[in-house]
Amino acid sequence: MEATREIYWNVGHGVLIPMYALALLAIGVLVYGAMQRVKIYRLGKPLDRTDDLRGRIIAALKDMLSQRQVLRVQGPGTAHGLFFWGFVLLTIGTTLIFLQADFTDPLFGWKFLTGTFYKLFSVVLDLAGLTAIIMLGGLFVRRYFIRPKGLETDRDDAIMHGLLFAILVTGFVIEGARMAVTELPTNMALAYWSPVGLLVAKAFSGIDETSLRTLHKGTWWLHLLLTLGFFIIIPLTKFRHILTTSSNYIFADRRRKGSIATLNLEDEKAESFGVAKLQELTWKDIFDGDACTECKRCQDRCPAWATEKPLSPMKLINQIQEVAFTKPDASLIETISKDVLWACTTCRACQEICPAAIEHVNKILDMRRNMVLMEGEFPGDEVMVAADNTEVNGNPLGLAFASRGDWAEGLPVQLMASGEEVDILYFVGCYASFDKRNIKVAKAFVQLCAAAGVRVGILGKEEKCCGEPVRKLGNEYLYQAMAVENIEVIKAYGVKKVVTACPHCFNTLDRDYRDLGYEIETEHYTTFLQGLVKSGQLKLNSQEFDCTYHDSCYLGRYNDIFEAPRQLLQAAGGSIREMEKSKLEGFCCGAGGGRILAEEKLGTRISETRAKMAAETGSGVLVSNCPFCLTMFEDGIKGAGLEGSMVPKDLAELLVERLDKS
Repeated sequence: MEATREIYWNVGHGVLIPMYALALLAIGVLVYGAMQRVKIYRLGKPLDRTDDLRGRIIAALKDMLSQRQVLRVQGPGTAHGLFFWGFVLLTIGTTLIFLQADFTDPLFGWKFLTGTFYKLFSVVLDLAGLTAIIMLGGLFVRRYFIRPKGLETDRDDAIMHGLLFAILVTGFVIEGARMAVTELPTNMALAYWSPVGLLVAKAFSGIDETSLRTLHKGTWWLHLLLTLGFFIIIPLTKFRHILTTSSNYIFADRRRKGSIATLNLEDEKAESFGVAKLQELTWKDIFDGDACTECKRCQDRCPAWATEKPLSPMKLINQIQEVAFTKPDASLIETISKDVLWACTTCRACQEICPAAIEHVNKILDMRRNMVLMEGEFPGDEVMVAADNTEVNGNPLGLAFASRGDWAEGLPVQLMASGEEVDILYFVGCYASFDKRNIKVAKAFVQLCAAAGVRVGILGKEEKCCGEPVRKLGNEYLYQAMAVENIEVIKAYGVKKVVTACPHCFNTLDRDYRDLGYEIETEHYTTFLQGLVKSGQLKLNSQEFDCTYHDSCYLGRYNDIFEAPRQLLQAAGGSIREMEKSKLEGFCCGAGGGRILAEEKLGTRISETRAKMAAETGSGVLVSNCPFCLTMFEDGIKGAGLEGSMVPKDLAELLVERLDKS
């Protein structure tokens, strides 16, 4: 007997008309519900996220089918991935049945669900269904019995778990009832290719055929109605993420990571700048709310949330969605609260881990822009002072701009104004120019360059703050003023290469300045020095030492520079004890998002929390490559009571101590 089965067994082909009528009705309700939500998305401003649509779709399919982002979190991520793949296989199987029963067989007399292919088809679908049930059960236990802190559960979750479980179980009941009548008595060899169905069929073996047929037909209709109900409620529940999360992969921001829109501050038609109302968001910002699965991964990694501050990236996105669908005229800033918006360090940990391609950070920055540019609000008086200092003296520390290059006296450094030929322009930054602790780093970098035969030039008093801290706090006007001045000066000297030791300066010059006409090659000192070591220009005398290394958010997550600093440490003889939160999972120092200029008044200090993480490695040296990080760790180590047991060092300081002077 050929391996196959009768499709529509027991229910007959007479079900086709009502089945397809109900299916069309369900799809119509789904489309109607989706279009109602699209109307809300359209309340936002236009944004083009359809360039290179083919490439976007291909990338989205890869992300969706591989579950790459979902699987980054073991446990629930693995369970969700396996459930997804199981459900996909069941969907493919149902589609193949439809194709044969309602297309290829009646029109062409071609049945492909036969023989070896049918056996494989049957066993794969059975195992896929079993896997989906087990994984769904695991996720149910996690949500309702061992629920992690912060995982919120509501009516939608109960509906989703209940409906999916009912669809899967009724599918096996249908299969078991059919097999109990058609395969157990006469074709056990075929039944073994449906192992789960066989177990159910054996459980039904004591029931008479008439009752089995009644059970089969009734469950078949129930299964159909449950499945159609699934489609109907997609727009009404969290099921919508099946469509919205997948679509959000297509609409992902394909610019360089962390890109920010550069405002046209001379736009006379602009009634306001930044975002205070729903209509000032883009449609993608509103759409993100529907794509959110409330998995809380962003919240788990947020340094503000981890240190008892009110910011939860997940709740922020949910609040925007709530405003969009229930009170579109409400103030976003008042709904979310100013304390929440000021707490963000823009570390980007939320976006990096998000499995739904949601963009949290720029929403916060746009609302900060509105508070600063339209309302004149800052997170504290100290920030207003720093902004005034930046405007007057070109640095937030309030020191005289004329003394900006004094640190380099006696060092092999040329002022660009001297006209001497140089290999690189060292963009020093404010902290390395004025802060005593960070001046040591600037001097160390110059010594390393001199040892490698690299001629270094600086702008001295012509250099201004790159503008990054005030920009991240919302002062786009002051940022652009600083940026334009710096760009004009650098261009005037015909500079071919810029190197900076500050990840914030590097990120701003190499990415943000390009919107304002900056086109010069720019590099962070870690990759620059790594190149000198590899080429043999910079020779190090390796001396063994023990350390732990902190990934600056703006060097690591923003620019994916993880290996260069580690390779330099190893070349110098360093043995690195990695912190639990490192690389893409790294924890912020607390200075990003302009917070370097603001007092940390809520919760515990982020820098102290990070210092304690470093201490847990057992190493006595905490290495960074960012002036903001170094400044924060100087205070964080003291605040955590770790003085004497841990020392913060910049990578350049360690390297200069190990220069080969032979």
